[in-house]
Amino acid sequence: MTQKQEMQVGFIGTGVMGKSMAHHLLQAGYNVFVYNRTKEKAQSLLSEGAVWCDTVADVAKKADVVITIIGYPKDVEEVYLGKEGLIEYAKQGAYVIDMTTSSPLLAQTIYEKAKEKGIHALDAPVSGGDIGAKNGTLSIMVGGDEADFEQMVPLFEVMGENIVYQGKAGSGQHTKMCNQISFAAGMISVAESMAYAKKAGLDQEKVLESITKGAAASWTLSNLAPRMIKGDFEPGFYIKHFLKDIRIALEVAETMKLEMPGLTLVREMYEQLVEQGEENSGTQAIYKLIDC
Repeated sequence: MTQKQEMQVGFIGTGVMGKSMAHHLLQAGYNVFVYNRTKEKAQSLLSEGAVWCDTVADVAKKADVVITIIGYPKDVEEVYLGKEGLIEYAKQGAYVIDMTTSSPLLAQTIYEKAKEKGIHALDAPVSGGDIGAKNGTLSIMVGGDEADFEQMVPLFEVMGENIVYQGKAGSGQHTKMCNQISFAAGMISVAESMAYAKKAGLDQEKVLESITKGAAASWTLSNLAPRMIKGDFEPGFYIKHFLKDIRIALEVAETMKLEMPGLTLVREMYEQLVEQGEENSGTQAIYKLIDC
């Protein structure tokens, strides 16, 4: 029996990102137990051979490693620290890996609570959106004990390509905040660039041919600008989740006495989109505020 066949992997959260990530684990030969608040969102994984669990506690009891990618810090806190949560029911010696973008301070708390129970905890948020999740090319930023990271590298390699150990517990989440801060500024500039091209009477697709190969090149320009100009605002990453990330970054920055005027502006723009009913649109819908 191979190590993959022996390892029982729990996966909690089968949304836009999680479904593809769990799919790659199944394709790689791992036994996967899944739980999601809405069972229908896990049906495609069940048809591939994943085993459904009725509760978080049920996943914890069966799995050697539990991966979570869920919604908000409050959800992470409930899944990990609640009375029916992972820390209460995970096996001693098990690994719990939160791949949600969440609070660095919460990640540190989970690590400490897990350590008290003999459980290995890592915070490992990801970047790359729905495309990276589908292609198995996510960037994965990991915080926790380095020895635990090394043990989990084979799992990470199934879901991503750029896998970097960042340091102690919470470091993965801090790194993801850096990613989101940079991405936030890029969203405004890309949307303004495409709106400018349109107002100037240029062919936006031809503009992209030129500027995606020059100094302005970025993941956002290559992957989200084409969606903007086609009017495709379907979510690869929901506005409501991105706004959550921005608020976390600003809250943590405040504790560090760091002013972030650019990120504050982006927050205001996305809050305006939410007020317009766009919370379930993709982040590229910021184009609607500028191209009007």
